[in-house]
Amino acid sequence: MNLQDADREVLEAAARWVAAGSSAWLYTVVRTWGSSPRPLGSMLALREDGRMAGSVSGGCIEDDLIDRVRREGIGIVKPEAVKYGITAEEAHRFGLPCGGTIQLVLEPLTEASGIRTLLETVERGALVARTLDLASGRATLGPANATDGVDFDDTRLLTIHGPRYRMLVIGAGQLSRYLCQIAVGLDYQVTVCDPREEYTDTWDVPGTALVRTMPDDTVLDMKLDERCAVIALTHDPKLDDLALMEALKTRAFYVGALGSRRNNAARRERLKEFDLSDAELVRLHGPVGIYIGSRTPPEIAVSILAEVTAAKNGVSLPTILQVEGAKAAREQAASVGSSCDV
Repeated sequence: MNLQDADREVLEAAARWVAAGSSAWLYTVVRTWGSSPRPLGSMLALREDGRMAGSVSGGCIEDDLIDRVRREGIGIVKPEAVKYGITAEEAHRFGLPCGGTIQLVLEPLTEASGIRTLLETVERGALVARTLDLASGRATLGPANATDGVDFDDTRLLTIHGPRYRMLVIGAGQLSRYLCQIAVGLDYQVTVCDPREEYTDTWDVPGTALVRTMPDDTVLDMKLDERCAVIALTHDPKLDDLALMEALKTRAFYVGALGSRRNNAARRERLKEFDLSDAELVRLHGPVGIYIGSRTPPEIAVSILAEVTAAKNGVSLPTILQVEGAKAAREQAASVGSSCDV
């Protein structure tokens, strides 16, 4: 399992600069108010000559930080918190939309910061909590849960670092091609499983790993955790159900299957025969994806990944029945309004 690309770039640069004896600082987004161009936990490593890795604002604040380092240096010896975009004028100057404000923790880096140890631990596949004490500048590492997030109380900063999110796609058909292309762009580590030679022989999506093993064996081999999603797209119960019966027993944050409501109802009945509990079955997203009126494979891929993204971010979405019910209500209201106007 690999560290997410954005985090790897920052940590590798920071560790390299510290090892070379350069002065370097790590900036972390810890709070935001209003609109913010980067999420909590975003990092920027900055070297004394202005070279940087990562981003905390998409460019606007970075320019100011680099300019200050080159002109004045950073004369601090322990971490401190700074804010950008407090006034409307500053928000306009730094490009923060709608008067947004972000707070950063600025941390001078030394060997004691443990960046190299953090990087090596995460690259081994561990999910790590890094706790920085602002008073002493000391950082410690410990285990973390996938549901943990950035926590800052003005004296202590806790950040979570871990391997990339993984996605297992069952089936190497046309829809899978579009879905995997987008998933790679979303920084998922994508594995495609399909034992059918007629599909795998022509698979050529860059950035994905292809396996030809049986889906249930693949699920077991991957040892799925809270940072994994499984999407069954073959339309073949013999393949999809094998993957689902094992995936629903894991801690994967998302398990979904393609098909109509009728087919998914039948699938749930079949899965009961594999001794899956009601609690496990209720985790199945089927029909997979959110309702956006999608028709073509690219549109369906977008709808699926939108639902996966919502699940990953802990956002609740209306079910297809709720969406269709609301649509019917709107159509009925429009019909009543139209008849009243006649």
